[in-house]
Amino acid sequence: MEMPDEFFIPIPLETTNISSVSPFLVPQTHLGSPGIFMSMSAFMLFTIIFGFPLNILTIVCTAKYKKLRSHLNYILVNLAVANLVVICFGSTTAFYSFSQMYFSLGTLACKIEGFTATLGGMVSLWSLAVVAFERFLVICKPMGSFSFRESHAVMGCIFTWVIGFMAAVPPLLGWSRYIPEGLQCSCGPDWYTVNNKWNNESYVLFMFCFCFGFPLAVIVFSYGRLLLTLHAVAKQQEQSATTQKAEREVTRMVIVMIFGFLVCWLPYASFALWAVTHRGEEFDLRMASIPSVFSKASTVYNPFIYIFMNRQFRSCMLKLIFCGKNPLGDDEDASASGSTQVSSVSSSQVAPA
Repeated sequence: MEMPDEFFIPIPLETTNISSVSPFLVPQTHLGSPGIFMSMSAFMLFTIIFGFPLNILTIVCTAKYKKLRSHLNYILVNLAVANLVVICFGSTTAFYSFSQMYFSLGTLACKIEGFTATLGGMVSLWSLAVVAFERFLVICKPMGSFSFRESHAVMGCIFTWVIGFMAAVPPLLGWSRYIPEGLQCSCGPDWYTVNNKWNNESYVLFMFCFCFGFPLAVIVFSYGRLLLTLHAVAKQQEQSATTQKAEREVTRMVIVMIFGFLVCWLPYASFALWAVTHRGEEFDLRMASIPSVFSKASTVYNPFIYIFMNRQFRSCMLKLIFCGKNPLGDDEDASASGSTQVSSVSSSQVAPA
């Protein structure tokens, strides 16, 4: 039975009128129990309650403390802005829809959510790649005396938004489309239509290669080279406890950052690729909702990985929250935990900023 253009439910439905079970008209309890919908809604509420203030604090803290307004931190503010786009348009819409058990806001809201969540998600994803590449340029100095300037930081931020629009606009123009996904309470690109009317196979391959595979390759390459550089310096300074500690901290942070990236995006990318390569096969729609909520949850754990584990950022943020006092007693000028700022590496020094 042919589905309407506004949605697609990839399982057999016991009805002669597909429109009667539209995710825009009736609760989708035929796809899952009310408890599952409420659990999804509660999880989305969690990402809003914690993600919104974390990312707002990141922006406010950077604006308030001059020492945080370094060129290398521009991309972290860019990441926070992208996270806020996802929270305001994606997480809040999904929270409300899951609580209603169907996408009651209508088809236009579905397209808006799909577009903004994809835009913010792609900007966030590519921001992580730009962070890694910036650190590679600063630490490994592949261009010799190249000096990283404010203009380079701004160009990096602009680049992420250009890529984001390149990924988010096509479904509005007919290359794939934005429809309810999973339990039909959040919207995203059409991964699983069985016919080729929307050319979504090529769109999925484009997203998988250019918007997941390539950024992941940049991250692995950049942090891999950074670790090799730090290891070489640490080996020359085997008697230096500070150098050895710096190498351990940076190694730990690189592992955490790559793991966080994979937790955030691997489920979504893997599901989309599976759906394209297994056309027509049935799958559990409850499981299909998990990749979407995992990607939206990145708005919470990205700030923890890239900002809260940076000692200088954490110190300033705690001072902002507690009116000038840092209850943890961190030294804001001490070396950070190595995630996002390693200021310089030479034959005589390894210094996580």
